[in-house]
Amino acid sequence: MKSCWIIYNGNLVGEKFLDYANLMAEAAQKQHIQPEIIPNHELIMVIENGKAKIRGSFQDKLPDFVLFGDKDIPLAKHLEKIGLQVYNSSDSIEVCDNKIRMYQKLSDAGMKVPKTILGAMLFDGTTYQDFRVFDQIIEELGFPMVIKEAFGSFGQQVYLVHTKEEMFKKITELGSKPFLFQEFITTSYGKDVRLNVVGGEVVASMLRTSKHDFRANVTAGGETSPYQPSEQEKALAIQAAKLVGTDFAGVDLLFGEDGPIVCEVNSNAHIRSIQACTGIDISRHIISYILQDLERCR
Repeated sequence: MKSCWIIYNGNLVGEKFLDYANLMAEAAQKQHIQPEIIPNHELIMVIENGKAKIRGSFQDKLPDFVLFGDKDIPLAKHLEKIGLQVYNSSDSIEVCDNKIRMYQKLSDAGMKVPKTILGAMLFDGTTYQDFRVFDQIIEELGFPMVIKEAFGSFGQQVYLVHTKEEMFKKITELGSKPFLFQEFITTSYGKDVRLNVVGGEVVASMLRTSKHDFRANVTAGGETSPYQPSEQEKALAIQAAKLVGTDFAGVDLLFGEDGPIVCEVNSNAHIRSIQACTGIDISRHIISYILQDLERCR
């Protein structure tokens, strides 16, 4: 019987983080795979005599593959260095985790995304000394404008500003955190589409809407309903997932005036909401894909 490790972040408080691991474990068991749910801190990363090694209670029973439901990128890379097959790969998680890197990667193939301006890097403890550069950003994007922190999840680090004063206040609050500016897609106010791509195929999709927020994220109070994507939307989601290197991902599309626009690609997309909405067992699709991929790699 094959075995797998399912990694989650043991220091995050909230059932949703362990929920993904439990769903994947159930799917693995149904396909005759023995899962082991492991918090990231229980795998001790060691470099000894120039080689990567794992210490701890799991060091003598390495799995056939790893399902990495976390953003502990050094750990994912370390597991790859000791020879384990990690899904998604550390490189793809790293790209998706940093929205600045993600939009740069999507631009490699001219992917249609909201017009984006990347903020300059600041060292910890420093702030912008000259705000005049933001006048040009305002001229480029206008108001309302979206400001996104480079690192964030569930739409919680995404802000809509309507004036120069609001913009400067938010920039000051963010301090040295990396962030970016984006045009606001008014035709997609309070609504977007989440498509789950597995192995180059869209396996489920749902419409997310909010009556009270420009963001449609479920965590932000959005409601969901099953959605039948167009061929164009499917192709866009599949291409975006491939560009960032994911084997499976949640791709969010916005409703642009001239068609769909890629908002984000999530390498660690939670699947409880879309499975409940559509009745489609995405975890089963993911496990099936991994088994097929392992066979191809033999």
